[in-house]
This record gives sequence, C-alpha cells and structure tokens, in this order.
Amino acid sequence: MTNGEKIYNIAAELFPIPRSLTGKGVRQTFEILKKYAKDLNVFEIPTGTKVFDWTVPEEWEINDAYIEDESGRKIIDFKENNLHVMGYSTPVDEWTDLEGLLKYVYTEPSAPDAIPYITSYYKRRFGFCMSENLKNSLKPGKYHMYIDSRLFEGSLSYGEIVIPGEIEDEILFTTYVCHPSMANNECSGPSVAIALANHIQNLPSHKYTYRFVFGPETIGSVAYICTHFKHLKEHVKAAFNLSCVGDDRVYSMLHSRYANTFADKALLNILKYHTKSLIEYSYLDRGSDERQYNAPGVDIPMVTFSRSRYTQYPEYHTSLDNMDLVSPAGFEGSFEVLTKLVDALENNAYYKINVLCEPQLGKRGLYPSISRRGQYDAVMMITNFIAYSDGTNDLFDISNIVGVPVDELIKIKNELMENGILDIVG
Repeated sequence: MTNGEKIYNIAAELFPIPRSLTGKGVRQTFEILKKYAKDLNVFEIPTGTKVFDWTVPEEWEINDAYIEDESGRKIIDFKENNLHVMGYSTPVDEWTDLEGLLKYVYTEPSAPDAIPYITSYYKRRFGFCMSENLKNSLKPGKYHMYIDSRLFEGSLSYGEIVIPGEIEDEILFTTYVCHPSMANNECSGPSVAIALANHIQNLPSHKYTYRFVFGPETIGSVAYICTHFKHLKEHVKAAFNLSCVGDDRVYSMLHSRYANTFADKALLNILKYHTKSLIEYSYLDRGSDERQYNAPGVDIPMVTFSRSRYTQYPEYHTSLDNMDLVSPAGFEGSFEVLTKLVDALENNAYYKINVLCEPQLGKRGLYPSISRRGQYDAVMMITNFIAYSDGTNDLFDISNIVGVPVDELIKIKNELMENGILDIVG
C-alpha cells in the first residue's frame, strides 16, 4: 500500500464525523488519529478562558436535527448529512409555514446541487442548509423545524505531537480539526500531518525538534499561541500550515506577511523544483491559521501549503468536497513535497569550501579521469556548488542560484564533506 493510499484511508475514516469548534466530534477525531500516532496527546482548555482578545466559547453538542413536512416526511436529516445544520445552532422545535421556514434555510446558488457549510459560532441562532434545487422544490405548507442541541460550559480540545531532536530549535506544522464532512478542506490536513509525523519518527536521526499541532481553526490557534507564546517565540525557526492537501489539481503556497522568512524560502524552493503546477499567493489572500501565527507581535514565520487552496476550488465549503475530490495520488504528492522539505531542512546549513582556488577533484574521485561528452553538466554542478559555498549561502540559496534541486545538492555536499574540503559555518 502506498503512502497516499494509507493517508486516504485515514481521511476516509475521519470524513463522516460531525466536527465543530468543540465537542464530541473533535474528541472522536482525536481518538481515530491516536490509532495512527501513538505520541499524540490531547489537551482541554475550559470555556471562558481568556486567550489574548478572545474567549474560549461554550461547547456545542448536537444529537439530532431535521425538517419534516406535514406528512412526516423528512426533507433534510442531520443523520444523513451533518452539513444540513448550521454549526453551533441553538435548539428549536417549531412548526412554521414555507415563508417562515425559508428565513432559516441557507443554500449555495452557484452550486445548486450542493449543501453549503454554514456556521454561527459567536452569535446565538439556528439554521438549516440544503441544496438550492431542494429549496426551490419545496411546496407551500407546514414544516417542522427540529434541532436537538445544547451549548454548555465545557472545553476546547487540541492535540499535539512533539518529536525531540538533537537541538531545541523547532519546525512547526499545524492543521485544523473543526470542519465536519469535507474531505479536502478538513480531513486531508490532519491525515497528511500524521503520516509526516510518523515519517520523522522513523528517521534514523534528525537535527530539529518537530512540533505538530491539531486544533480548531482560528480560536484553536489563538489559544495555542497564547498558552505557548514564549516557547514558540524562542524555538520555532519555520512553521507550515497544512490545509486542503488532498486533491491532485495544483500545488499552492501562501506566503508569510512579507514573504521573506526562512519558511517562505524553504517551501518555495521545494515546490519550484518538484511540482509542475505551482500557484503562489500573497499574505493578502490569507484565510487560515497563518493569520494568527503571522500576526504583528507574534511573528512566527509561517507559510501555508495546499494543493487547491481554500476558497479557490468550486467544491470548497460544500458537500461536493467529498472523498471523490481527494485521491491517493493527491495525498502522495503532498506527502512527497513535505518529506523532501524535511530532508532539505535537516541538511540545510551555511557551507564554506576550505581550500583556496578550486580544489582538485580528480584526486578525490570527484572528477572523471577521462574527459568526454555528457560529463560536463555533472562536473559543473559540483564546481558551481563549490563556487557559491563561501559561507554566505545556505543550501536553499545555492539551489536558487545554480538552478539545481536541494536533494541533488545534498549528495554533492555529502561527498565534499566526506573528502574534508567543505565545512559547516552556520
């Protein structure tokens, strides 16, 4: 079974769960993820906790919801599709006419067959979601609106995996676990993050400490930053938000606020050399947890990695974002990008050649003893690497200058270091 197939299977297991900012669905999600990541720890932050300018909200629990007509036929049913109810809806048990019903119905006219995903986390209301076509088919009459839900003093759940390295400097990966049944927008991020964490744990050794954070979008990242602020500021050298990483259409990255961090440089380099279809987005296009980590005063160097980025694909935030939209091949591509990123980060440093003029490569077996057609490019790759190994460039810089992927430069770097003519200087 390929890595892409394994990740797809995790996402499929997560897909049916009715998640929200808080509650049973999030905890059930973590129970599934724990099966695949033994070191995943889950923490709770109580309702009412102040986290910077925000307050952890009440916990939401929903047991059932539907709309039925006068004959008892259910028009929509939460148990058939959990997108049918507005997230954080308050309870209701009322009969109304069609005009009254439509005040509480949400659709997406641009996708008339799809059920939209709608929430109201911080203002008390209730609502139902259905396709535009279904709404237009409703006849005048009486309708029963029913939602069995409650809001109560509970807690917000978040998960964390910390993989200690040889040094305390950290690489941070974040993703979110708050959307209900949407495959690319929700299930893909946690599934790929778990696979990447397992990959790192299976490495023979690694320099950096790796931190993986799973939480509800926005309030979860605000809460996590608030409770870990000093540590993150002191230790995180690069951060990557994983969102919408399961389809196979394009690759995308959303830059940090000024697009000038180590995280920007690293991810852009990997994507530039290992993907055929890359779309770069400015921080002005932000919309996920990168907003909180890049906020003024926080300034954690975070970029977002996606396939088709949130808001930019037609199925986004609707029932069309299902398991048919994502694929093992899409997951495999995301996983390969991220493992190449980790490998590059682990090997990255500032290098300096320690002999004057060009070193004699031939006596070290690095230069062919017979010159012939076809060998020039390989030799130039080595000599170009040497030319820019002056202590001012790291691997990503050299890669960008000479036009060679970092993974190919790693091989050259290793050979030069084994021969004692290259030093790490930073």
